[in-house]
Amino acid sequence: MTVIGKLRPVGELLRDWRQRRRMSQLDLACEVGISTKHLSFLETGRSHPSREMVLNLAERLGVPLRDQNILLGAAGYTPAFSERLPDDPALLVARRSIDMLLAAHDPNPALAIDRHWTMVSWNKGVMNLAAGADPLLLRPPVNLLRLSLHPAGLAPRIANLPAWRAHIIQRLRRQIETAGDTVLIDLLEEILDYPVGDASGRAPPDPDDVAVPFRLVTIDGILSFYATTMVFGAPIDVTLSELAIEAFFPTDAETTRIMREMADGTISRPMGPQSAAG
Repeated sequence: MTVIGKLRPVGELLRDWRQRRRMSQLDLACEVGISTKHLSFLETGRSHPSREMVLNLAERLGVPLRDQNILLGAAGYTPAFSERLPDDPALLVARRSIDMLLAAHDPNPALAIDRHWTMVSWNKGVMNLAAGADPLLLRPPVNLLRLSLHPAGLAPRIANLPAWRAHIIQRLRRQIETAGDTVLIDLLEEILDYPVGDASGRAPPDPDDVAVPFRLVTIDGILSFYATTMVFGAPIDVTLSELAIEAFFPTDAETTRIMREMADGTISRPMGPQSAAG
């Protein structure tokens, strides 16, 4: 028998989201088109919001679909958004679109992750870059942050590890601030405990960089990529709304050449000097 904990009052949840977004009652009331007194009554439980009001407030606050369902449940309403498993037939077209996009991005790495940075799909370019990582980190479900920042993963081969690690941590903190996800909070604490190692031999920042690149040391040279993130537009399914595609684009001709030759089998996978020696 599963015991379900009691939901917090919807007013408390709405207040938490408003404070998380750093909005005053006046700001939110003006956005929604109600009085601050009405909003105050909703937050304290003196008034009960309609289903439409819950969704209106949630939209203005930028509440994720999963948490919008929680708000509706706390107010006594049924969920507005479905949540399907990734292999659900209803998501088949979306999954095919993702797989086609990732395959088209080869030989450069691209992958799809869920809200906890778990890899749900990837192309050959990702596996080529991950060669040499501890097999335990490559055992499903694979977490992209662990794979890249764990000392047994790609971290020892990232030429600009301090800058890349700081970039990832900042992004993770923004996610936590946006969603307040406890799994992400635990993941951040875990990553902060990873040893950074000796950064004295790392490549210095390139003054020509326009964003933080991902630079990986290989036996054929340093691969350099810029990362981009893509999400589905206007999703109405919780699972689909939480999927993101991470695509990496070469920043120089040498990286383009090495990735192409790696895909053709002309050169080996990009293990670093220590891994290759072993």
